[in-house]
Amino acid sequence: MAPKRGVKVAATPAKKKSEKSVNPVFEKRPKQFGIGGALPPKRDMSRFVKWPKVVQIQRKRRILKQRLKVPPALNQFTKTLDKNLATSLFKMLLKYRPEDKAAKKERLLKKAQAEAEGKDSGTTKKPIVVKYGLNHVTYLIEQNKAQLVVIAHDVDPIELVVWLPALCRKMEIPYCIVKGKARLGTIVHKKTASVLCLTTVKNEDKMEFSKILEAIKANFNDKYDEYRKKWGGGVMGSKSQAKSKAKDKLLAKEAAQRMI
Repeated sequence: MAPKRGVKVAATPAKKKSEKSVNPVFEKRPKQFGIGGALPPKRDMSRFVKWPKVVQIQRKRRILKQRLKVPPALNQFTKTLDKNLATSLFKMLLKYRPEDKAAKKERLLKKAQAEAEGKDSGTTKKPIVVKYGLNHVTYLIEQNKAQLVVIAHDVDPIELVVWLPALCRKMEIPYCIVKGKARLGTIVHKKTASVLCLTTVKNEDKMEFSKILEAIKANFNDKYDEYRKKWGGGVMGSKSQAKSKAKDKLLAKEAAQRMI
């Protein structure tokens, strides 16, 4: 009911605002993000970036390999050497790096100078170095001269090296698959290298080399039959997995209702 005219209504007491203690030393200066104002905070814009075609292809290929069923011959290249063993292997390989262009030029120059002066340079021993090149390494494996074969996991096209593990096993030569053709390339002064091999090592390194060989044999040569039967891929995305789970749950519920 509306109040009568001329009658004053008592005003409701206003709530007292709780006064906050303000520190006089630190003055509050809120940022203004308008035009000509403060710069906005950095955000992760990677989702909105148009990535180069190469990067897009790499990512799509990785997803496809997860989704599609991968045959065992290709799936074995996902099983790489563990980090600790790979570190000790690369330390060993670095000791037997072949000479680069500058070192070769210097050696040939010294040899030519010695021959010009009439000095007998003598028959120098063939240096022990890492062998590389797919055809050369294949020849060494077939001749049973290779003692260890190192294959890169990301060779493209993979068909170039997909048969190498089977050949190594047939010839009973220890082989391993390691991460990175670029990492193998640095050992032989190249951009990339698909496969390397060692034919022999120095006497002082034989003990360490035999330990590496034993570990590699246990991880690859002895497990060849196991890897030969193991298919890869077939992993669906998070949305597909959620859908299939919901479908299974519904089917289980319907089955439970029928039982009642």
